[in-house]
Amino acid sequence: MRRRDFLALTLGTLGAVGCAAIRESSVKTRSGSLAKAQYPLPPARSIEPPAQNPAAISDEEQARLNALEEEEIANNILEDGIGAQGATPKDHLTITQNVGALKPIVAEGKEFELLKATFDRLNAVQKHIGFGNFNVISFDAMISVAKASKPVGAFTEDELEYLEKLFFRDAKEYGFFGSKVTDKLTESIAQKEIFKVPRTGHYLYQGQAAKVYESVKKDIGDTIVMTSGVRGVPKQFHLFLAKTLECKGDYSEASHSLAPAGYSYHGIGDFDVGKVGYGEKNFTQEFAKTKEYEKLMQLGYIAIRYPRGNPYGVYFEPWHVEVV
Repeated sequence: MRRRDFLALTLGTLGAVGCAAIRESSVKTRSGSLAKAQYPLPPARSIEPPAQNPAAISDEEQARLNALEEEEIANNILEDGIGAQGATPKDHLTITQNVGALKPIVAEGKEFELLKATFDRLNAVQKHIGFGNFNVISFDAMISVAKASKPVGAFTEDELEYLEKLFFRDAKEYGFFGSKVTDKLTESIAQKEIFKVPRTGHYLYQGQAAKVYESVKKDIGDTIVMTSGVRGVPKQFHLFLAKTLECKGDYSEASHSLAPAGYSYHGIGDFDVGKVGYGEKNFTQEFAKTKEYEKLMQLGYIAIRYPRGNPYGVYFEPWHVEVV
């Protein structure tokens, strides 16, 4: 077994949409997921989790494996469109009326500099251990890895306090009205409950999430691919801070595209899908125009977590499959 897979097993125990989306004052009732109870899923095809008997490799070999993994991912998806250039912006999207009454929360001055420094540290950890491992690493393990790595460097006290403050802040202050699904900053992912999806760099939970994804793959075919799966708290921090930086420090605007850490259903089962070869457009309105999306809507066991006009303060995400 490759060391990058082993890291995901051991360390865990210790998704371009711009920020200039047009808002409308419109609220619709979310349809829910009644169909899932009416259409039982076929059993998932067996996908074995990685073995737990690693062979030691050199740092040079680990760097090569990380580079290969990143190349695989780049060839398939651009996770959540973060940093993508020339993506189609979200247009004429609806979010709740409550959002318009809130004053945006924006990082400025020293806080903005702390935001950048913390994101850089998170990014350095991801580069050090590899994309796939970082998806499922726990907060405590991340701190240990950073401290032990000279290229990364230990998180400063200010950076850790900043992350703690963000985690425990009520996301409703930003205008994100979804439920908090992870209450512990140090929550770790049970490695025996997940498996790595080949050629994606992502993990899925065994059980219902695996059944849904395998059924989607069977019913739609090889033109659809998972673009984001299980995310631990550090990974959601990384994505949320990346989006906040794109939004020039505006946490509120970022929260309409990415759930703050602790609020993402990716942490407990949801996953994103896209069209193979569609790149950054998988995270824009363009995905809703594809045959793959049309087929998703025709499947009785599929529900979209954030449909148009959802009451959660989140822009329409046609790629985000609801599992839990």
